Amino acid sequence: MLVKNVMTPEEKLVSVSAMATVREALKLMKDNSVRSVIVEKSSDDGAYGLVTFKNILQSIVAEDGDIDLLNVYDIASIPAISVSSKLNIKYASRMMVNKSIKRLLVIDNNELKGILTMRDIIEVLMESVENL
Repeated sequence: MLVKNVMTPEEKLVSVSAMATVREALKLMKDNSVRSVIVEKSSDDGAYGLVTFKNILQSIVAEDGDIDLLNVYDIASIPAISVSSKLNIKYASRMMVNKSIKRLLVIDNNELKGILTMRDIIEVLMESVENL
């Protein structure tokens, strides 16, 4: 099975500008009930990034709670760790487990295709168990 068969497609993702404030990113996360937002690339040859609750919490601790002083660019993981949509899911899963990564961006030809999360993989496993 390939990553593209399991991932959450780009259309369902929430993205934010790298120049947005951390507060704006947190509001997007709350309004859309998501735990991460994609950081848009700044140019055609730029890199996508990812902001998670963990990034935001770390910035709050570092700035003593004043997240209005920081832009998304300051706290995001840019470039985000990514895989191809054509990769076998077992290799993506192995990478996630071995490196303690919860989310991988799915990027082909430097264009965002989706995101692969541990939850996506577990849901496929649960479906396969139900079908036995």
